[in-house]
Amino acid sequence: MVAAVVVAAVAVVAAVVSEAIASLPNLGVGLGFRSPLRADIFRHQSQIDFLEITADHFLDAPSEKLAELELLADHFTLIPHALNLSLGSAEGIDGAYVEKLAALVDRVNPPWWSDHLCFTRAGGVDIGHLSPLPLTQEAVDVVCQNIERVRGFIALPLLLENIAYTVQWPETEMTEAAFVSAVAEQADCGLLLDVANLYANSVNHEFDPVAFFEQLPRDRIVQLHFAGGHWHDGILIDSHAHPVLPAAWELMESVVRSCSANSCSVRGIILERDENFPAFTDILAELHQARTLVEVV
Repeated sequence: MVAAVVVAAVAVVAAVVSEAIASLPNLGVGLGFRSPLRADIFRHQSQIDFLEITADHFLDAPSEKLAELELLADHFTLIPHALNLSLGSAEGIDGAYVEKLAALVDRVNPPWWSDHLCFTRAGGVDIGHLSPLPLTQEAVDVVCQNIERVRGFIALPLLLENIAYTVQWPETEMTEAAFVSAVAEQADCGLLLDVANLYANSVNHEFDPVAFFEQLPRDRIVQLHFAGGHWHDGILIDSHAHPVLPAAWELMESVVRSCSANSCSVRGIILERDENFPAFTDILAELHQARTLVEVV
């Protein structure tokens, strides 16, 4: 009897979270905030619908960085994007880190927030890199257990992002698309589909990115990332330092078109540019291209 009550309670919680994901607002097309772009961002505020902030840049931040955060929050909807939750770590999440992250999320009060489907810490050591997970049910269970603990601190909808990787684990019980889908369904999370990451992986590991995407639960895709990369020794590097490649634009159009055809809609699209900044007019042109793509589809 007790077990039945617990199962029913879990089902109710999952239904509430799913409803929250389904009712998320449409934010439009925005930009990943980087401090060197701040003046241009405010100069062209009308052409930027929202900003995604790297959460870790504002944790344990000095007063001038927190003042910057307040300034941004006064003028834009902000989406925190974390780097170091390490949701795939078998030893669990870092409680001190998630407490700081929860305080930041509470401070900016976003409609959703995000982190990566990966691990960044092992054996208590920060490895300083977004590392892929073994594609096993055991790894699915670990991620879901960690997400459940995170929800004790942050109740807002969490989106999980697919990462770019060059090395794959030999342990494989399912495809990557099946793995991402299993975590999203079992943990009842939304997805942040990084189109640039998907395209880079498809080139480097020789698979069909459209087939990958079509295996995902499209009603859970809330946000997209797009960015430019470059070739190095025959490998496509997701560097966020170059213009978006034509093939990546084509893939994003396919994603948006498929979501639209399946009665689900992407609620936000973010351009990421981390370095080698061009004239801001070039960044605005890529934002405009993304906005046009969504409007046409």
